[in-house]
Amino acid sequence: MKKSAKARPRDAAATRVAILRSARAAFARSGYEGTGVREIAAGAGVTAMLVNRYFGSKEGLFAEVVDATMDDPSILTAENLSASDLAQRMAQSLVGLTGSRASPLDGFLILWRSTGSERAAEIARKHIEKKHQKNLMQAVRGEHAAQRAAVALALVAGLQVMRQMIGLPALAKAKPQVLVDILSPIFERLLRGGDLAPLNTRSSRESRRSQ
Repeated sequence: MKKSAKARPRDAAATRVAILRSARAAFARSGYEGTGVREIAAGAGVTAMLVNRYFGSKEGLFAEVVDATMDDPSILTAENLSASDLAQRMAQSLVGLTGSRASPLDGFLILWRSTGSERAAEIARKHIEKKHQKNLMQAVRGEHAAQRAAVALALVAGLQVMRQMIGLPALAKAKPQVLVDILSPIFERLLRGGDLAPLNTRSSRESRRSQ
């Protein structure tokens, strides 16, 4: 009598990668609330029970996916962050990745399509602070580094929304260099220091000095 063949052991690392890949695509397509564990499991060729065994819950999986998307940035690369012309590089990268022929980044789509969930927003805030904001703060000169970095990130996200998702004509149809020329000095002032006082206050101070 033949012995039944033993079941092949599952490759844990490969299974984990497959689940993360499926989850990333699903969250980018439907957001946090619109994605179910069963859908993710089906995309990875595993059971929902196995997904929960590896990641604990959908929340845990979402957190890992968000974290992974920030490990390979398109704008805040190590090369850009260490460059003396960071502001120019950020502007060029941002304009390039939001062009008419560019596909929205997975990380952006995941956050964009998950904004309706308070839990997803909480997870996103934690990881943005830990990754993008912290990394950008290292390149900021002057006071209020956290606020400067956060405003710069908001500018990045805002242009992605208005140019790439909504397609505002003034942005979507603009010549790339025009947008780079507008954005570069804004990023420069945010990241490289300078007087943050309102223009009317600075004008008043300068006027008093000249008297």
